[in-house]
Amino acid sequence: MAERPEQVAADAVMTRIGQVVILHHAGDREEARHRFLDLWAEIGETGDPLHRCTLAHYMADAQDDPSDELAWDLRALTAADELTDERLAQHEGAPAARALYPSLHLNLAADYVKLGRSEAARAHIRQARGAVDALGDDPYGDGVRAAISRLEQRLGEGGATEDGGWGPPRQR
Repeated sequence: MAERPEQVAADAVMTRIGQVVILHHAGDREEARHRFLDLWAEIGETGDPLHRCTLAHYMADAQDDPSDELAWDLRALTAADELTDERLAQHEGAPAARALYPSLHLNLAADYVKLGRSEAARAHIRQARGAVDALGDDPYGDGVRAAISRLEQRLGEGGATEDGGWGPPRQR
């Protein structure tokens, strides 16, 4: 079956975002920010929500200023609100739209902690906790659940329950 041109273009944009993520993880934050901004200019504020969500999510991690990090994480959340599972299905390996929310709200909670805004942080950590049922029982889901638990404990929000509800699944 032949690919439609728009699918190839979407894959090309996601590939380019991934290349910049690799650059960032290799330690070149400044160049990564520059390239992310160039991609953001190409995608635009009204571009494909998958591209905007993905790019904004990673751009937030490349910020030095917590206020800038928050602004990018808010852009990622806004774009995620526009995503549909049908759009995500066009990109191989992408999760369901609702599976993005635990991580997005976790990131926002962490941003608000850095900014000393504990009530906003608590609100987002509760939203992250409320969305964890969308995560799979896999290393990614386990990692997000564990990070939520750690931040909940830091915020005095409880975290793990007696039955281990926020940690990795127990063996039965």
